[in-house]
Amino acid sequence: MKKIALLIAALVTVGAAATAQADTLSDIKSSGKITVGIDPTFPPYEFTNDKGEITGYSVAIMQSFAKDLGVKLEFQKTAFSGILPGLISGSFNAEGSSLNVTAERAKKVLFTVPYSKTVNGVLVRESDVKKFSGKNLSPEQLSGLSGAVKSASVPEQLLKGFNETLTKEGKKPITIISVDTLDQTVSTLMTRRADFVFDDISVLAPIVKKYPNKVAQVGEAGPSQWMAWATRKDDTSLNKAISDHILMMQKDGELTALQKQYLGTTFTVPASDFIPQE
Repeated sequence: MKKIALLIAALVTVGAAATAQADTLSDIKSSGKITVGIDPTFPPYEFTNDKGEITGYSVAIMQSFAKDLGVKLEFQKTAFSGILPGLISGSFNAEGSSLNVTAERAKKVLFTVPYSKTVNGVLVRESDVKKFSGKNLSPEQLSGLSGAVKSASVPEQLLKGFNETLTKEGKKPITIISVDTLDQTVSTLMTRRADFVFDDISVLAPIVKKYPNKVAQVGEAGPSQWMAWATRKDDTSLNKAISDHILMMQKDGELTALQKQYLGTTFTVPASDFIPQE
């Protein structure tokens, strides 16, 4: 009987923990605020403007969600490499940094519906533009070069994948320089510690505009991917609330307006079947 009682107590404890985790949406409504972990170094999606305010395309969507929910939005600045660990450990209610949707990440977290899609481009110094040709660049065209990327990002993973291909072909791998922020990748390029920066084309566009005649995007490399937020696996109610809001914004045209404002392009985001197979 004692063993049965202990087993029941353990099951109750586990069930209570799962329920508490799954009630994050209720907790947010009760407290009147949602705490969101974010790395605001990824323009035009999430960044800090000259006034010190966190803004951007994805930020505007999260602000719209919080307003619709009737709660205060509080950002908790976190290095990008710590976003998913912080989310999973419960350091904040949700994460607000744009994530490329991957099968590997989907094993750890629950993705909302996407709000954007990404394709990565290669940024080089203006003096090196003639070394590259074609809109779509192959790993072979980057062989032996050094590339700067944000640590723990999908561009970093893509370069590692390129290196596997290059190694199999007996060619020189790319030297990957991983740093914490977009500004650091650009600094690494400008000081000639890297031959190129690898990141989303919508992220690179403002850099080209900011440094005319100094840098240029020479092409795209790798597959396109959807971008979304993630919640903890058990937070299905919160995930659905965010996803429903994104789809509502798409239906009423608000999402399209934000795409034009921040990204300079428009697209329709899917409601399902957007997580790639391994």
